[in-house]
Amino acid sequence: MKKSNHLYKILLPFSFLFCLSACKKGINDIDKVQEKMELRVSSPNVALDENYPSKDIVTFSWSPARPQSDDHMVTYTTRLDVVGNNFGTATTIMTFEDDGIYSKSFSSEQLQNWANEKWGIPANKSFTLEFRVVAEWEGGGSFEAPEVKTTRVEVTPIKTVVFDADKVFLGGSAITGINKIEMPKTLENLNQYAFVLNLQPGNLEIPVEFRGATNYVVPTSANTVLQDGEAVPIRLRENPFAFKIETAGAYRVVVNMQKASATIYSPATALTPRVVSWNGEGGVAQNTTVTELYMHGAINNWGNPIKMDLKVSLADPQVLVYTGGRVGKAKFIVYGGSDNNKNLSYAFVGPLTDAGLRQDQNLVLGTALTLAGGSSGEHRNAYLTIPATTNVLIFDLRNNTILAQKR
Repeated sequence: MKKSNHLYKILLPFSFLFCLSACKKGINDIDKVQEKMELRVSSPNVALDENYPSKDIVTFSWSPARPQSDDHMVTYTTRLDVVGNNFGTATTIMTFEDDGIYSKSFSSEQLQNWANEKWGIPANKSFTLEFRVVAEWEGGGSFEAPEVKTTRVEVTPIKTVVFDADKVFLGGSAITGINKIEMPKTLENLNQYAFVLNLQPGNLEIPVEFRGATNYVVPTSANTVLQDGEAVPIRLRENPFAFKIETAGAYRVVVNMQKASATIYSPATALTPRVVSWNGEGGVAQNTTVTELYMHGAINNWGNPIKMDLKVSLADPQVLVYTGGRVGKAKFIVYGGSDNNKNLSYAFVGPLTDAGLRQDQNLVLGTALTLAGGSSGEHRNAYLTIPATTNVLIFDLRNNTILAQKR
């Protein structure tokens, strides 16, 4: 019995060491995933370019992830956000990249708009962006761990002169029968004021009230003559200033406090609504002035098209703003006939393919998408998906864009 106990005491440590050695060997036998993907950025510091806003300002590129068997299918997803947001669903710009695409570029205009409208960054404040690419595999007989790479870039925004205002007015002798008229904010841009009114030859002042003080809009250039239909840089001063109105008629006045610009359209440069041409019942050509739209698709369970809660912008009659709050898959229809037939209509959707075929696309909050329109079957059977939480849609029919926003 003593011999057995002695043998037990001797064998127990050896057994422990054997097990430990076996475990250690087993751990070492598990192959570590050798990641192949590398992520690079064109520059770690960029300054957004106001002279070429649509030109790409930063490019992220990556090498392909590690190869797998033909049974596995790799997909790449990119995410862009401001550092600190942790790639939240409400703030991330996410894209599923096409096969064989290993780079993603962004323009100054995109980054500036997202900074102002999506990420809520104060004007003129620099910020840090975080870009992430994720490679994932589907299929195959085994699970493959994804490859994830992240990098950052410091961004200097386009410098803007932002004027604060409590109220903006129109006044002067060119306005008859009233001392001054308050200009409302536009729905598409809360830093912009606009109004359409009849003027007589005389002086037109634009007073701005802020915290009890009144200043006046004045062009920054030495040439203070009215530049009909052109946006001019402005500043504010205490002494009154007046634009000279020489011809009577309907004038449209637009003051953008964020861009520090003012535009006055006389009857000679009057903006007009969008007019579309399409074939109605029996192939009869029709022209329709677009002041309203109807939505149709999964967004209303494929029932009869419903009229949208649209407002025409005072800044431009070709800008329509929807605030109804519906989200989902839809196309946007212009009705011009008496039968209200959704199969005989002009539809605004995303762009068709290069082959001229229909395609469904997703809107991204804060990112303008090119808008196409037509009465062909390809247009009428293409759809856009409005993302969840959207409560504003801006149709810019002059520049053919659609923008989804959350306010």
